[in-house]
Amino acid sequence: MAIFDNELRALKEKVLTLGSMVETAIHDSVQSLVERDNNLAREVVINDHEINAFDVEIDEECIRLIALRQPKARDLRFIITAMKITTDLERMGDLAVNIAERALELNEEPILKPYIDIPRMAEISQVMVKNSLDAFVRGCTKLPNEVIKMDEEVDKLNVQVFNELLFYMIQDPNTVSRATRITYVSKYLERIADHATNIAEMVFYLCKGKIIRHMEIKQEV
Repeated sequence: MAIFDNELRALKEKVLTLGSMVETAIHDSVQSLVERDNNLAREVVINDHEINAFDVEIDEECIRLIALRQPKARDLRFIITAMKITTDLERMGDLAVNIAERALELNEEPILKPYIDIPRMAEISQVMVKNSLDAFVRGCTKLPNEVIKMDEEVDKLNVQVFNELLFYMIQDPNTVSRATRITYVSKYLERIADHATNIAEMVFYLCKGKIIRHMEIKQEV
């Protein structure tokens, strides 16, 4: 059992490492937009293959542990949770690439407006990812509520960004191309927050053995 325990700890560390890589990708992709740094945007795109490879490595390790160790109860839930978390993290990495690609396009044109809400959305999304992974490590069942509250804030900012950019497009058709790309960035960040929420829900499954997806989480959860 000591060997299996060590394997589970190593698996947890790999998930946290992947999470750190994704947090960096989110930060750098938005930073490349705000600072108009094309080199940083290209780095995000190039580094995505490392996230993809690590995702596959973790999945293979989870499958190996299930096949060889035949885990039960909480250990099995832990491995299943790790597999699902890495899937969400990999998709966040893809969305960070999408942001970097939009940044490369937007950086070639005059800036439409100062970026205020976009960095705020990125900041909240990164905190959501970090808190969700902290919950995975600590098994904190209260944290999903906190993450979901932050998700609602990101949703509101996404609507706010869209409405503001819609006004620009109505006032001046020449802004449509740039405004549309910025709305894409906002939507990508909103989806990243959704994936962080998925992780929080999986942590609840790990702790309680109860699936809460598509359910309204009450304060007492």
